[in-house]
Amino acid sequence: MAEGAHSNIHLALVHFPVYNKAGEVVVSSVTTLDVHDSSRICRTYGIGALYIVTPLKTQQNLVGRIISHWKTGHGATYNPTRKEALLKTQVINSLEDVIADITERFGQKPKTIVTHAREHSRSIGYEGMRKELKKEKQYLLVFGTGWGLEQNIIRKADFVLNPIKGSEEYNHLPVRAAIAIILDRLFGVLR
Repeated sequence: MAEGAHSNIHLALVHFPVYNKAGEVVVSSVTTLDVHDSSRICRTYGIGALYIVTPLKTQQNLVGRIISHWKTGHGATYNPTRKEALLKTQVINSLEDVIADITERFGQKPKTIVTHAREHSRSIGYEGMRKELKKEKQYLLVFGTGWGLEQNIIRKADFVLNPIKGSEEYNHLPVRAAIAIILDRLFGVLR
């Protein structure tokens, strides 16, 4: 399989540590739609790898079964495009393990870019981030589930992307929609 157009850019879909509605740090549930759809979105934009991050063995097993079904099981012949989308998807225990995996595979620690639903004092716009991503470095885009990434992940990040703003005050997109919008803003072909 050929390398994607943005094979130096990876994506982590983090299920821990994230906040719940009450502001408590929790492990959010992995959804099968997020695994399928995020994989398809990443493949569409040529992203290097998609990491589904959860420390729970039951959820790791679920994601492993989903990936196996589409990569080597009946799903591989039933829907080859789904197989292609899931070839670079993997489940991993923690964000630290993702960074270690990228560092080991590419010999370079990735610059981390976090997404957030609210303005942050360190926010960077999409045009500025597009320019940054043209550098010959490894990057890791980090998306949170639940009610957002735990604050220490944001604090330690190299970059914080501007939030997606719709035409209304309401701002609670599903994560797979946010992934699609952000990847399109960063890598989409403008016509």
